[in-house]
Amino acid sequence: MSSWRVPDHAVQTGQPGGRALGARRRDRRGRGLRGPLLPPALPAHHTRAERFDDHVLTAVERLERRWGRELEGTEFAVEEVPPSHPAPWERGGVPLGRYFPADAGMPARIVVYRRPVETRAVDEADLVDLIRDVLVEQVAHLLSRPPEDIDPRYRA
Repeated sequence: MSSWRVPDHAVQTGQPGGRALGARRRDRRGRGLRGPLLPPALPAHHTRAERFDDHVLTAVERLERRWGRELEGTEFAVEEVPPSHPAPWERGGVPLGRYFPADAGMPARIVVYRRPVETRAVDEADLVDLIRDVLVEQVAHLLSRPPEDIDPRYRA
């Protein structure tokens, strides 16, 4: 039979073995208070997916400044991975992005696939360039123009 004793710093209440109200405990295993490791104001607080979304938004805003009228009504989206069945016009590897033309009341839509793009990027700067290039290719497809006309910084 094990005996339980009240710690010296606790004041016993009316219940046998009770603890005083207001006695401070860190947590169940004594590891300290739990909370976020980084404050929300720091850039490292954002997840990879949130940073990716920010890069896509920045690239879209840049394209809309130049091609705003032609892109009016076009939706831009980010998805994790492409669907398992490729589109009929896609050959080869995994697509990085896809353009869906307007159809039956649905607006035109450009989708960037996060995981395949991140897999191909070497570092953060390469990721930004790759996102821009994927969006430029899809906008070029939408507008039936060469990618170099959409953005002179496009790299094939």
